[in-house]
Amino acid sequence: QVQLVESGGGSVQAGGSLRLSCAASGITTIRYFMAWFRQRPGKQREGVATLDQQGRPTYEDSVKGRFTISKNNDRNILYLQMNNVKPEDAAVYYCAAKLRVRDDFRYWGQGTQVTVSS
Repeated sequence: QVQLVESGGGSVQAGGSLRLSCAASGITTIRYFMAWFRQRPGKQREGVATLDQQGRPTYEDSVKGRFTISKNNDRNILYLQMNNVKPEDAAVYYCAAKLRVRDDFRYWGQGTQVTVSS
């Protein structure tokens, strides 16, 4: 059974930092295309960052230079380092995984809430 469990969310002041983690079980992160999504209040879920099996990242424009996606394949954990957090980053953050780039994301976590105070 595949499980993705996010943690690390919470309240942060604008300009501060937060690191989200996504612990994967039932899959090995080295074989999967991984990503972070977020859903802001009243908005549709959107992609934040992706990391392919070769470790190449992509970022949504608004987080470039502030967020870093990475993974520890030995521990099967995906991370999202969030620096210089802005009020508009407040959202529920989800990690997701799929085997092939062309597929839809098959596995999703339950989400972790990030609140930003200004």
